[in-house]
Amino acid sequence: MTAPTRSRPVGVPESDFDPYTDEALLDPWPGYRRLREAGPTVWLSKYEMFAMTRHSSVRRVLEDWQTFSSAYGVMMNDEMNKVLRGNTLCSDGEQHDAQRRVVIRPLRPLSLRALHDQITAEAEQLVERLVTKGSFDAATELAHHLPLTVVSNLIGLPEEGREQMLLWASEMFNCFGPANERTVSAFPVLQQMVSYASTQAVRGKLKPGSWAEAIHDAADRGEISPEAVPVMMIDYMGPSLDTTIFAISSAVELFARHPDQWDLVRQDPSLVAGAVEEVIRLEAPIQDFSRYAVSDYDLDGVTVPAGSRAIVFYGAANRDEREFPDPDRFDVRRNARTHMGFGAGPHQCVGMTLARLEISALLIALAKQVRRFEVTSSQRALHNILRGFTRLEVSVS
Repeated sequence: MTAPTRSRPVGVPESDFDPYTDEALLDPWPGYRRLREAGPTVWLSKYEMFAMTRHSSVRRVLEDWQTFSSAYGVMMNDEMNKVLRGNTLCSDGEQHDAQRRVVIRPLRPLSLRALHDQITAEAEQLVERLVTKGSFDAATELAHHLPLTVVSNLIGLPEEGREQMLLWASEMFNCFGPANERTVSAFPVLQQMVSYASTQAVRGKLKPGSWAEAIHDAADRGEISPEAVPVMMIDYMGPSLDTTIFAISSAVELFARHPDQWDLVRQDPSLVAGAVEEVIRLEAPIQDFSRYAVSDYDLDGVTVPAGSRAIVFYGAANRDEREFPDPDRFDVRRNARTHMGFGAGPHQCVGMTLARLEISALLIALAKQVRRFEVTSSQRALHNILRGFTRLEVSVS
């Protein structure tokens, strides 16, 4: 491993902007804009890392895994990079491909087809219950239901301790950030998650035929290393929950603020698929990961030297006017499929088809019964990596 670059490389724009302050996390868009305007990549002096905020820069880094490696971890702190090194997210090449084939098997469109009717029925029943009440918390009562009922059951983890999954998922992602107070305070919770994956997500305690058991089956067949099984369990325990939950709450909040766009969806349900992409573009649940440069790389005339760590800001790329005209406008008729909300390249989100299915099912069910959303109270998550709401009280009519 090349010694990390700790001083500003020559000829690289520099910024003292800190994207991990409370203020920036709650309203990142002005800071992202400054970084995009400064250049294709910018040196963040506080963290001694590069920031990739333009759509083209983010895509190039994510697609060039030979230069920008995930095998050294994709987090912004060394401790977390060591903890998860070797799981699907933090691996490259043949090892990554083998593990990804196992993890994605139940998440392929053909595999999920059998779940469509179940998820649709669950969504319709849930929405009917909530709409009857007249008001509800879209961040919990609405957004939690499908991931915590359908998805967690499919993963097949033992019941004991499973109630901690939401906390584990949230704090796992908090640990992806730089070594700030949020990251450090989340480490003990992460250790509980790792311990659970090693001691409870094991043969005899998993639901027969579940996704988690399939990881053990793959190890038995020699498709993956037995040593990789515990960290691969985390591929299901974390990303399958919070990201979808936050996207659902963001969708409701956006439609509450833009009733004209909700009218379009209600009048033409075929717009739902595009609306989901536009929600993910505008309010990417995962705002950023990082990559490690194993060799020098020329990025539009700026050299990113070997040994550097680059933070790829999906949320910033998704609001790049070079890719999306009038990027801050919510438009369900926009072609937003080039957004970076699910990443790109070999590490593109394995669960994106399932996420789309869950969000679409809820929006279609809501469109049948809700004319208007009114937000009466809300609280955004103050989180290093994830963007969404911890509370979103809405009344419906």
